[in-house]
Amino acid sequence: MTAHGASALARLTDALPPIGLPQVLEQAELQTRMDRKYLVPAAVCEALIPRLRGEYAALDIGGRRRFRYSSTYFDTPDLLTFRQHRQGRRHRFKIRTRTYLDSGECVFELKLAGARNVTDKRRMPYDISRRGEVDDAARAFLEEVLLTAYRMNAPGTLVPSATTGYLRSTLVQSSGHGRVTLDAALTCTRAGVAAAAHPGMVLIESKSERADAPVDRILREHGIRPAKLSKYCMAVAVLDPDVHANPWHAAMRTCFDRTRTGRPFSGQAGRGR
Repeated sequence: MTAHGASALARLTDALPPIGLPQVLEQAELQTRMDRKYLVPAAVCEALIPRLRGEYAALDIGGRRRFRYSSTYFDTPDLLTFRQHRQGRRHRFKIRTRTYLDSGECVFELKLAGARNVTDKRRMPYDISRRGEVDDAARAFLEEVLLTAYRMNAPGTLVPSATTGYLRSTLVQSSGHGRVTLDAALTCTRAGVAAAAHPGMVLIESKSERADAPVDRILREHGIRPAKLSKYCMAVAVLDPDVHANPWHAAMRTCFDRTRTGRPFSGQAGRGR
């Protein structure tokens, strides 16, 4: 993998027609959707350009097509939400703030797992200066959403458990409501420990109302199949190898190696929580 993901995003999005943010929000916001995730070498991303050109447009805001994101996740001290995902619980969720670094906007967000693998996102505007904490308004929002969606109480103590940063481009179907995000240059940090994913990997997410969007078919033609992965769960596991992270070992071995992590990662089952 000699090609870099960030460069692949530039070449891919520059080859597609533009679409503005208002059109994206109108056509393909998809807060409730089905997601498929893929780990794709940068060279393969570039090979997709001829096929994608006829199916998708690239989000363009003020001439920019690649955007810097930062997400801070919150969990209980014993990693309740991480464990729910590892165990495949039906009622599982992630709690995070998401910051759009280029615009300075921030949201507090819950990402809920719904029936039949449908993702349901609930969000509220948030003060960027408080993105590393859950304030009273966010706590009230969290409690209301979990009671409404799952009939459960919100976790008690919540602490920052991992922060991810990455470069993202977004594609929107020219005909239909599907959306594709492409993330490169992934970094994970927590409490002074950092890990950087392999620069030649791109994480592609297909988000649509149904499970078979054009990008899914195009990736299948290139021999790429959906992967079991979660940026949050991989971040927790790669920053703390003592947690059990069996569902994501294959993705972690693809994304990370010892030279890019703050501590060794062997890909073996952890000893701890």
